[in-house]
Amino acid sequence: MVTGGAGYIGSAAVVELLAAGHEVVVFDNLAQGHRQALHPDVALVEADLADRKAVDAAIGKHEPEGILHFASHTLVGESMEKPFLYLGDNVRCGLNLMESAAEHGVRRFILSSTANLFGIPDRVPIDETAPITPGSPYGEGKYILERMLHWMDDRFGMRYAALRYFNAAGAVSPELGEDHDPETHLIPLVLQVALGQRERVTVYGDDYDTPDGTCVRDYVHVSDLAQAHVLALHALDLGSRTYNLGNGRGFSVREVIETARAVTGHPIPADVGPRRPGDPAVLVAASDRIRAELGWTPKHADLRAIIESAWAWHQAHPHGYP
Repeated sequence: MVTGGAGYIGSAAVVELLAAGHEVVVFDNLAQGHRQALHPDVALVEADLADRKAVDAAIGKHEPEGILHFASHTLVGESMEKPFLYLGDNVRCGLNLMESAAEHGVRRFILSSTANLFGIPDRVPIDETAPITPGSPYGEGKYILERMLHWMDDRFGMRYAALRYFNAAGAVSPELGEDHDPETHLIPLVLQVALGQRERVTVYGDDYDTPDGTCVRDYVHVSDLAQAHVLALHALDLGSRTYNLGNGRGFSVREVIETARAVTGHPIPADVGPRRPGDPAVLVAASDRIRAELGWTPKHADLRAIIESAWAWHQAHPHGYP
């Protein structure tokens, strides 16, 4: 069962699960997901995780062997303005899901977690032993869910993997990609300028201690993230685990814009604005653990390849899904 399986990363995970031979049911309220992103070979339970009876009914009917939990409010900035939504709804819905899973004997659980657990890190690249200092209520809520899973394992033998990933990017195909409202991610915003939907993009600060003065981030192709979830699911018989997921190198805001200019052939005007509060100069993951233990290797680590896949999606769907 994939919660949020009609969303950006969840729908990519569904593709990988089907390719690995699994049968999949998607649980999604379609508030942020898209019916058009659903794979034709999956069943949909259109319901909300806040509805415990609906969760029980879905798990009781479909009897999943494992759950991949993507459904969540996901905007860091919004969580600073609406902390109770993220510390409340995200946590309560996760608790409903875990409690129902435990009662129905589900013994495999994958949590879509976040690099926002690390706030402003004390070292880069960031490995799994870095101090947990969530940078927002969004990150705090994810960490609470990780701690809940620790006790699900301890009390019920529910093996879990918490996958803390950095900037998901790119598109699975020209037919399956990223469509958020509002859009807050850099690559889609830059490509919207190339599509003529925005006049320019804003660079938030150019005086950071980085090679070109702009923030550096670790962009991971969404299909590579999805593959990591499947590898982690298959490894749960050997015990619970936590992994940081990233390419292991970062790209600056200026590099993203320049690469997008090369891919699209559009000038993409950019203005420099003030820094955003709380933005670290560099966020890059150390993914050595999952590479060593599960053999995970990003297949789309090149920034140009990531942007090319996103551009193909945006050209085919300039206004997102119908």
